[in-house]
Amino acid sequence: MKPQIKYIELKSGYGSDENGPAWIAKVEFSKSGKTIYFNGKAFRGNGHGHAHDIETRDVYWISGIKKNMHDRHWAGYGSIMIDKTIIDEYMQIVGVETLDPNKYIPVDIEPTDKQKFAKYENMPDWDFHSEWWKEFTPPSS
Repeated sequence: MKPQIKYIELKSGYGSDENGPAWIAKVEFSKSGKTIYFNGKAFRGNGHGHAHDIETRDVYWISGIKKNMHDRHWAGYGSIMIDKTIIDEYMQIVGVETLDPNKYIPVDIEPTDKQKFAKYENMPDWDFHSEWWKEFTPPSS
């Protein structure tokens, strides 16, 4: 699959609030489309909707961008970080000439080393969930 611009929002740790950190950025996909690579992370899911960070198991919402620019849940709030390298392309897609600096914060996005996550790419979903915890040690806080 070709890289796509997506909306990514961290859901874990924010309860029912819709105000987790959020990004608009270009993501890459594994050959199967079940792993999404973004900002040094890999997410297991079905290419959109809820996905789990392979390393932390945090839950994220990953979806296509909306042309009306209402990517956050209707009850959500907070700025959205946007990858500096895709701002022009994003503005063209949504049909605007400028972005509201109170809503969008330009940021640098870290490249993802896909080889770091290669072991998990070919695991069936049930294997991924059962094998994952046996070898992973969560990062210390």
